[in-house]
Amino acid sequence: MSDPTLLIVGLGPAGLDRVSARVLALLDDPDRRIIVRTIDHPACRELAGRRSVSACDDLYEAAGSFDEVYSSISDRVLAAAADGPVAYAVPGSAVVGERAVSEIRNRARSHGIEPDVVPGESFLDLVFAEGGVDPITTPLKIVDGRSLPDPLILDAALVITQVDRREVAADVAAELSRVLADDAPVTFFDRLGDVDQVVRTVPLMEVASLDVGPRTSLLIQSEPVGWYGLVLTNRILRSECPWDRKQTHHSLLSHLIEEAYETADSIRALPADAPGGEPDFGAYAEVEEELGDLLLQVVFHATLASEVGAFDVEEVAEITRRKLVRRHPHVFGDTIADDAATVITNWETIKSEEKSRESLMDDIPAAMPAITRADKMQRRAKSVGFDWDEIAPVFLKIEEELGELMAVADDRHAATSELGDLLFAVVNLARHLDVDAEVALAGASDKFAARIRHMEADAAAAGSSLAEYGLEELDALWERAKSTELS
Repeated sequence: MSDPTLLIVGLGPAGLDRVSARVLALLDDPDRRIIVRTIDHPACRELAGRRSVSACDDLYEAAGSFDEVYSSISDRVLAAAADGPVAYAVPGSAVVGERAVSEIRNRARSHGIEPDVVPGESFLDLVFAEGGVDPITTPLKIVDGRSLPDPLILDAALVITQVDRREVAADVAAELSRVLADDAPVTFFDRLGDVDQVVRTVPLMEVASLDVGPRTSLLIQSEPVGWYGLVLTNRILRSECPWDRKQTHHSLLSHLIEEAYETADSIRALPADAPGGEPDFGAYAEVEEELGDLLLQVVFHATLASEVGAFDVEEVAEITRRKLVRRHPHVFGDTIADDAATVITNWETIKSEEKSRESLMDDIPAAMPAITRADKMQRRAKSVGFDWDEIAPVFLKIEEELGELMAVADDRHAATSELGDLLFAVVNLARHLDVDAEVALAGASDKFAARIRHMEADAAAAGSSLAEYGLEELDALWERAKSTELS
């Protein structure tokens, strides 16, 4: 049963002419104290002209956060209810975007009081009417412009409320511009329900400069973009493009591998401490493009799998999310892990249980690049404590393997085996130095290629080619190339 001592009322989106006679009668009751959330609204101002009201605007000015505001409003309303009948009146609907109402209701119920709530007309009703949106037949999202979700996913019609200040409009425009074109249409609403209401469509590029206020909202109705746009576009291509239609998981495999390598190349071009230090946005642009190409391969394989009912891309994302939660009990559970080494040990233990491994060496792909595969094997062994605690024995092991290689250098079969042992030991050293051996070798290869190109340029400038030089002359060109790097 509701308690008539505490009334919560929505005053609608505009003036009191949109409020029902029943609500007006309740608000005109001289024995009921009226508290409004803000006086800065047409209906609230009109109500204050009819009778005495108290507003909570002072609480907004005094509080350091919105949470403090809502708590203070609740305190004020409940204290008034303890002295007699009170109505808390808010703009719009009392049950749409009114966090203080939720707090008041919860706290009142804890004291055995069930407030009488009359929701009222929401500004959203007018947004739907003026924007031509049916929230039942049209996929729809409603978000707060002052607290946009991250990421902001545009897979449905989007209503952005609380765009009440120029800086909020600028932030909204910047976020939308990540995935929408500058000329994307945005419907601008202000003072809905008033005789001077504003409803117009503007290009996204103008949103940041709009004259906004407490009753401003935006509506974006675009085709799905971003993640969902990519998934949808891939499915359309799979249906309508001759090349896409003929692809299979195996025909796409080479593309997946190629895109992975191109992504790795773009990442290697980033500064070594990225994302630390000063960002290189040019390099990041390349990473962005290559990650997109790689992501397309993931989406494409998921599209093919969905055609036979195996799984779809959402299941891929969800199974990965669950895996991350399960393998991070120190974040999502009560396990304690104070350092990265403990995290890795826990990860490998949990992963081993999930995959029912019989050996630490199980499920390490044989097709991995050899250096990466060696590093992964060593890290698996380290997870159970099979590793040197200090780096000195690693250097000694390399010396040992080098000596064994030198002893059998004339025997190609034996040398192959010993060279493998030496390389494995060098990978071990890289791991102890916290250096990615694959990246280090790739860097050395790049450096070698750059020096050879420099030598070729010097030879060409002299009207010759490297093939015409002797070893001593080539060494001189090599040293010149090295010195150029240092200059």
